[in-house]
Amino acid sequence: MQTQDRIAQELNIDRSLVKGREPHEIQRRVDFIKDTLRQSGCKALVLGISGGVDSLVAGRLCQLAVEQLRAEDYPARFIAMRLPYKSQADEHDATASLDFIRPDQTETLNIAAGVDGLMSNLSVPDVSAERVDFIKGNVKARARMIAQYAVANLHNGLVVGTDQGAEALMGFFTKFGDGACDLAPLSGLTKNQVRLLGASLGAPANLVGKLPTADLEELAPGKADELAYGCTYADIDAYLMGEPVSERVRAIVEEAYNKTAHKRALPFVP
Repeated sequence: MQTQDRIAQELNIDRSLVKGREPHEIQRRVDFIKDTLRQSGCKALVLGISGGVDSLVAGRLCQLAVEQLRAEDYPARFIAMRLPYKSQADEHDATASLDFIRPDQTETLNIAAGVDGLMSNLSVPDVSAERVDFIKGNVKARARMIAQYAVANLHNGLVVGTDQGAEALMGFFTKFGDGACDLAPLSGLTKNQVRLLGASLGAPANLVGKLPTADLEELAPGKADELAYGCTYADIDAYLMGEPVSERVRAIVEEAYNKTAHKRALPFVP
């Protein structure tokens, strides 16, 4: 098996999911969320809403799932969380996402005090400002997950993640930060497939097509994911779908996949 096909298989990429099949796929993933919540015995889903397409789609799937569960006499609700660090430049997109998702409940927890408190007590050796900024970005991602789990604990809930196939391939998530969750309903989707589901759900086009950014670095605010990758999401999706890509893209993607293998694995043990 070729490396390209092997990696796509390891990430459970569905190459048959193309335009026209979105309604079936949406319900399949809603059913997955419902089944996971039922089997856990929990009564709530918790998800941080950033203003990006991944949390937009995952959030709407969660809201549909709890509404269907309530119609089936299983008490469930969806809690959407806003988790800004101080203020957020694209707050209007996060607000628009919430307007579209229409969650049962919205909670806002500003993570600035926790992040700044930790960083102020961190003994930092003689390293570059860029390195410290990168570390702080990871602290932000982990603080957001701490907040989500705190709310989930309060409401007997599960934390929902937004990991999808493209980010999983590139290892573009913080280990035990946004990579930590109880269920990941977008798993196995390419970035374009996430957008297809978002459009089919009726999400605003400007949010579906929004330029993706983790927006964790203060020295490079709003830095596009694709700048960090060195290639585009179209390139990454083409690789995952088994389409021809340049040798440059192949090298970037496969190096990233191999280098970040530890992020996708359980902790190493003897």
